[in-house]
Amino acid sequence: MASFWDVQRANKTKSWLLILLVIPLVAALVWFAGYIFDGGAWILPVAIIFSLFYAVGGYFFGDQFVLAASGARPADPQKDAYLYNTVEGLALAAQIPKPKLYIIDDPSPNAFATGRDPAHASIAVTSGLLSLMNRAELEGVLGHEMSHIRNFDSRFMTLVIVLVGLVAILGNMLGRGMLFGGGRDRERGNGLVMILGLLMVILAPILAQLIQLAISRSREYLADASSAQLTRNPEGLANALEKLKGTPPMQHANSATASLFISDPVHGGGKKGIVQSIGGLFSTHPPLDERIKALRAM
Repeated sequence: MASFWDVQRANKTKSWLLILLVIPLVAALVWFAGYIFDGGAWILPVAIIFSLFYAVGGYFFGDQFVLAASGARPADPQKDAYLYNTVEGLALAAQIPKPKLYIIDDPSPNAFATGRDPAHASIAVTSGLLSLMNRAELEGVLGHEMSHIRNFDSRFMTLVIVLVGLVAILGNMLGRGMLFGGGRDRERGNGLVMILGLLMVILAPILAQLIQLAISRSREYLADASSAQLTRNPEGLANALEKLKGTPPMQHANSATASLFISDPVHGGGKKGIVQSIGGLFSTHPPLDERIKALRAM
């Protein structure tokens, strides 16, 4: 039986290895840019500026966008005392500041955490989650979200967004340059290199996106294991995930923010679209059954 420390260590290692896979894609695109644009020294700085601008905006203001897009309202300390008390206990156990709390009026059970660090964090839960979960299950879900905060997942995923965005921007710039006849004269360019470069321009952004989704799934496993460590009760979260199976999509689900939630809000608990079902490669979340199995093996 694996301990939650073993699971945490394995998933942290996997996340960093996946990030390292993006670096060769960036290097290959930069080399190809230099080849077809006779140096192309300007391309990498421009791509970095665009991707950093996007990531910094999301890092500092993304939490407010996500909360607004989800229709979240501040929780009331009196009316939602049950939620406040549970989060306060978990924050003490995690040794981080108590995050701001929000309620989403939606019958579909779900929750997410957002914020750039523990001092600027928020947790939002749906009204459906509060009505469906008992105390141990709610602790498991909130422990999962608290773990995202304690593990600095927002900061980590910002790094991922920068790298993946860099690949996408480089690929787009190179593709447009080749399409409109810019760069090295085709008669002077090596035909095989041009063909391989074109394939790379097409496939690199797709591969980078797949890596980003794999990292997202890995961080979900990590948050599950961290929740088990925090609550000392893996069964609480496992039972909560059981209840999420077969639940309907959220009313205001957004694919852009789906990876933040404990369960896929777009397709519903345990449900996937056709694209997401292909080997799970295009899914933001691991299958609920696999997460439950991992928790019960701890």
